[in-house]
Amino acid sequence: MEQGFGDLVPVFVEEARERLDRLSAAVGRLRRDPGAAVEVRRELHTLKGSARMLGFGALSELCHAAEDALAAGPAEELATPLTRAVDELAAMVERIAEGEAPQAAPAVTDELRRAAVAGTEGASGTETAEAVRTEAGAEKRVEEPAKEEPAKEKPVKVPKAAAGAETPLAGLAGGEVRVDAPALDEIADRATQLRLMTLAAARSGERIYELARFAEDGLHEEQPKQILAVLASMLRRMAVEVEGDQRLMLRTADAQLEHVLSLQVQPLAGPLHAIARAARRLAASLGKEVEVEIVGEETRLDRRIARDLEDSLLHLVRNAVDHGLEPPEDRRRLGKPPAGRLRFTAGTRGARVRLEIHDDGPGIDPRTVVRQAVEAGLVDRADAGRLSQEEVFRLLFLPGFTTRRRVSEISGRGVGLDVVAAAVGRVGGEVFLSSQPGAGTTVALEVPVARRGEQVLVVAVGRTRLALPSGAVHRVGELAAADVVERDGRTLARVDGRLVPFVPLARLWGEAAREPQLLLEGSASGRPIALAVDEVEGEEEVLVRPLPRASRAGRMLDGMALLSSGLPVGVLSPAALGRRDLALPRAPAAAKAEPARRVQVLLVDDSLVTREMERRLLEDAGFRVAAVGDADEALGRLGEERFDCLVTDIEMPGMDGFELTEHLRAMERFAQLPIVVVSTRDRPDDRLRGLRAGADAYLTKQGLDAGELVDLVRRLAGR
Repeated sequence: MEQGFGDLVPVFVEEARERLDRLSAAVGRLRRDPGAAVEVRRELHTLKGSARMLGFGALSELCHAAEDALAAGPAEELATPLTRAVDELAAMVERIAEGEAPQAAPAVTDELRRAAVAGTEGASGTETAEAVRTEAGAEKRVEEPAKEEPAKEKPVKVPKAAAGAETPLAGLAGGEVRVDAPALDEIADRATQLRLMTLAAARSGERIYELARFAEDGLHEEQPKQILAVLASMLRRMAVEVEGDQRLMLRTADAQLEHVLSLQVQPLAGPLHAIARAARRLAASLGKEVEVEIVGEETRLDRRIARDLEDSLLHLVRNAVDHGLEPPEDRRRLGKPPAGRLRFTAGTRGARVRLEIHDDGPGIDPRTVVRQAVEAGLVDRADAGRLSQEEVFRLLFLPGFTTRRRVSEISGRGVGLDVVAAAVGRVGGEVFLSSQPGAGTTVALEVPVARRGEQVLVVAVGRTRLALPSGAVHRVGELAAADVVERDGRTLARVDGRLVPFVPLARLWGEAAREPQLLLEGSASGRPIALAVDEVEGEEEVLVRPLPRASRAGRMLDGMALLSSGLPVGVLSPAALGRRDLALPRAPAAAKAEPARRVQVLLVDDSLVTREMERRLLEDAGFRVAAVGDADEALGRLGEERFDCLVTDIEMPGMDGFELTEHLRAMERFAQLPIVVVSTRDRPDDRLRGLRAGADAYLTKQGLDAGELVDLVRRLAGR
């Protein structure tokens, strides 16, 4: 590498990846688009120059050999060797990104040179390779020696470039996004506008406190009717103003969100060409040949969704190459071309993107799927004969299902399409499979164009609130006891005249079910399902955050979300609810619901009398209470134990309640800990200060209502 240019390597890697995506697309058009050769030649020449400037001789030499081959013969006959060259160039660039010097690829270079010689011999002698290159050269080029010898490279230390080479699909969704200056300016302007609106909302809060004082003063009047009338008028006027401000803020926030999402949405050219290269590498390792066709590479998708689908796309490529394509000799016997064909198709359908991976292999026999499913106990033999072809192929997405008994390094052990279905479900999408014996298999993924808030249905199960993606629920009705039946060891519900798997969520969560129960009719992983809940509280738009699946209920959740009230809820996984084992009745020993864990409350008050009174109120409600006398002792207990809620006084020796609240909110571990302030201070300014410090609620001791305190703690603790 030339001295002093090491800092340009990350720039080179990023630019080279973009050029290789364009180069791969242009090579794929050589057989049908005469103009593609000019684009291929231009990208090769520019990439060669950049590589030579930085001293990457192996990469430069391969580009030069590809140029010679393209100049010597008919471009449409060079698609295969040029595709191999582009794949090798991409591998070299990824080695550079990892901090290694690229190594020469003599096999690929020799294949290109043989193609160049063959093209020259077949050109009727009227034009030499150099003449062809001169005539077709649409770009300026530096005059080069007739025979270029690769420069002898010294050992180099290549600095690590931008992240993105750690997976087989490196560059699928890189860590950097280019944003033009006007777009960045608009985002900054809207952010400022939103902040000003938030400040205006704070002034509305202050006015509400003024009205509260006005109402409190009116309580001392002998005839408060006039004050109440004035107060009602002022509240109505203020409600209109707040509603108008809220609509304006929502419009601005929506516009800001759409603008930010437009920056996240990127063309799929890079990901599609990356999985095409992965398919060719896998085929070569298995002794197979494959030709990849890409349609719709200009389709745009949220880069975060593309990143989350990396493993799924690679898994589908492995399935298509390992399971879906026959070896060359078998294909010849069947009258097929020796090279298998994969077609990657991307397209936009409204607010969703559909990605398809199709192979021209032997396809999947539905009878084999049914037989394997019956043997695995995934479907009853009596029901198997009534399944439609679509329902049969849905069985392939059940955990651990496979129609192939042989385990290979490519396909793995017991990892099937359920992994793909779960990943697609987590980004709000669906996956489908269709196949015809002898005609190949198509797997389709439908996902949102961009990741935004998800609509969920909030349901109550005993003392627990849960959320379920709205798209998984088709209808809500009352559950009749006669509609729940036991058959062949399974619990089923009668829906529209047919029996479907039934999941009583209260039993699943160890809660006591209320009567009557509501029946949610919907689908999970494409299969009908019925859920029983106590209550449907409404629909909200939330942002779902992933959840580690370590807890007992974690396997049932796709993540956590905060409702508009600030209450955290678990978001149920439709795919997990569709599992057959959830419809099985509990064994007698397990039928007894586990007792719900008691709410853990930390009470902080320096007055022994007040502390004891509040402790008894909370313990009588069934809470487990730890009572301490000051903030320092409270911080010590918080460091040793886990609490669901903190109830604190304001006036205490040392650190007061305001300072304790601010201190906890500044710590990531306690940023979401519910905090209730109970104080003798009842001035609006004190209330406002407590809420600004981060308290979730502010109650006064003078009018303390035991029921209000208990309900508040239970609600904030999520119980």
